[in-house]
Amino acid sequence: MSNDRPPLERVRNIGIIAHIDAGKTTCTERILYYTGRTHRIGNVDDGNTVTDWMEQERERGITITAASISAVWNEHLINLIDTPGHIDFTAEVQRSLRVLDGGVVVFDAVQGVEPQSETVWRQADRYDVPRLCFVNKMDRVGADFSRSIEMIRDRLGANPVAMQIPVGAEADFVGVVDLVEMQMISWGDELGARRVYEEIPENLRSDAEIARTEMLESVSEHDDELLEMFSEEVEPTLLELRAGIRRATIANAIRPVYCGTALKNKGIQPVLDAVIDYLPSPIDVPPVTGINPVDGQSVQREADDNGPLSALVFKIVSDPYVGRLAYFRVYSGRVEAGAKVQNTTKGRRERLGRVIRMYADRREEVSEVLAGDIAATLGLKNTFTGETLSDLSEPIILENIVFPEPVISVAVEPKTSGDQDKMGLALQKLSEEDPTFRVRSDQDTGQTIISGMGELHLEVIIDRMLREFKVQANVGRPRVAYHESIRKSVEKVDYRHVKQSGGRGQYAHVVLKLEPGKPGSEITFSSKIVGGVIPKEYINPVERGIRSAAETGVLAGYPVTDVSVTLYDGSFHEVDSSEMAFQIAGSMAFRQGLSRAKPVLLEPMMNLEVIVPEVYMGDIIGELSGRRASIGGMELRPGGVQSIRSTAPLAEMFGYATALRSRTQGRGVFSMEFSRYDKVPDAVSEAVVKGSM
Repeated sequence: MSNDRPPLERVRNIGIIAHIDAGKTTCTERILYYTGRTHRIGNVDDGNTVTDWMEQERERGITITAASISAVWNEHLINLIDTPGHIDFTAEVQRSLRVLDGGVVVFDAVQGVEPQSETVWRQADRYDVPRLCFVNKMDRVGADFSRSIEMIRDRLGANPVAMQIPVGAEADFVGVVDLVEMQMISWGDELGARRVYEEIPENLRSDAEIARTEMLESVSEHDDELLEMFSEEVEPTLLELRAGIRRATIANAIRPVYCGTALKNKGIQPVLDAVIDYLPSPIDVPPVTGINPVDGQSVQREADDNGPLSALVFKIVSDPYVGRLAYFRVYSGRVEAGAKVQNTTKGRRERLGRVIRMYADRREEVSEVLAGDIAATLGLKNTFTGETLSDLSEPIILENIVFPEPVISVAVEPKTSGDQDKMGLALQKLSEEDPTFRVRSDQDTGQTIISGMGELHLEVIIDRMLREFKVQANVGRPRVAYHESIRKSVEKVDYRHVKQSGGRGQYAHVVLKLEPGKPGSEITFSSKIVGGVIPKEYINPVERGIRSAAETGVLAGYPVTDVSVTLYDGSFHEVDSSEMAFQIAGSMAFRQGLSRAKPVLLEPMMNLEVIVPEVYMGDIIGELSGRRASIGGMELRPGGVQSIRSTAPLAEMFGYATALRSRTQGRGVFSMEFSRYDKVPDAVSEAVVKGSM
């Protein structure tokens, strides 16, 4: 199967990313139809799309897991990942962007740039992913192409360049003017399979010429070859213009913008053409960089089928029929079914089972996968998300994927003793799949606590336990992941650990200084020991003691964060001192210091955007104030709807979806994402501390 793969320069690894409900899955369905992968067009509302194949996705009409698909367009292989838009599943976007070379960002032409559009855009910025923009839903009331472009420029700080202008708007949207070829494109049939090219209508000609000049100016600012032609007033050929746009896009200097309506089957093929013309192949992106675990030196790997193997596992899926599937991206070399490879992250050997090219939840078995490809394999026993596979003889460790910390927890318990073992196994498999889902046992209560990114995230996990693993479970009330910190510095915490118990005693003496750290800095430790008053070998145990003590705070037992600790004095005993004694001393001194440093409770704050019809404004603002939200700004959107931006504590937002629906007769929508940790008001803090005792 892999032998008929096109050469590397004709491969594209792209993701479709956007805010929830902008139309990613609908776009993906059209791409599959026009590339010949499907023979009918699925619909999200009917629950028959290819990439939203989980029952939970079809019921809710949202994407939960990133689905991987391969399709061919104009003799190019496109490996495409349809990612979720809901913030609870942000890890799916994060890990997909880590292994992709390009992206198509879908925007709603009515709403423009929405909060999660900003989140996924920032994630793509972090990995320097070149992208195209597609302004979808041009047939909707209130659709505005120019306004969407302005919002991309203002809110995302990007450089959008229109490659098309729409012909008509809202119900009269019929097609686009292509500013590269200066032709009008319309779609001649209901399914949008046939493109019709015609002359630009007279009433649009001057607008199109102005827009084309702007496009040429914008691109030539970032491309020397086009700039030279532009300044000499030489008209570039189509090939020269496309090459210039491609160079500027791959350099992340511009973001080409297209428009259409995926639901009405208009505008998708030009985006596919643009993916081929302007987004990078694996050889257009810089070589992947990693560390050689033997000597710690930095090494680079070119995208070369004949080079040494380097691949990154970016997703694990527990498939009820075939077992544990590991999705991976090959950066160099080739992966063959049955081959022995090294998991260099763990230093363990693995044997690959079958190698599979994925088509959402359907599979095509292949004998090998080459550099630049995305595929999945069965048979890896000890390999998890973010780990590297490489040749046994030429090891490399690629950069891991960093995921956000969970912000919400609930207690789960099996309904019957028969469910007990099954629940443990189900939770283990689900946490292997999802790095933002954590499972732990509460030592005080003996309960199993599961943590995730939001209510919907945990709701889907529990639903999957019931359906896929047949586990009946009772679920407790959601709990917020509070943290503890300090408000004042303590210059001197002097702690001596002395214990005599027959034989050899224990002796350790440390003097610490505690200071409030920067927000998000967690626990930072530094040693200013001079003259060997504490031997070097005892410094690390002191830090270990401090870090283990920081796992449970002194106020309500929540983890301690944002504290800077300095060890600057102490003493030791030639015979009685040991690593264990200094670890205990570090731990006890830290706890003592916390109690004297005005400990304070911190809570997760969420960025919230509520979109409601104007008539409900007063009600909604009153409701938000009652939930301790601070209003950040309001904006009137087309169609008489208001967007209200605010910051609110997560603890107050449980059940908000139901409250908003009932106050707006089901017409209000909201989206929420984690912002930062902030001090809890004293009255609330007292209640939380009492509740945790």
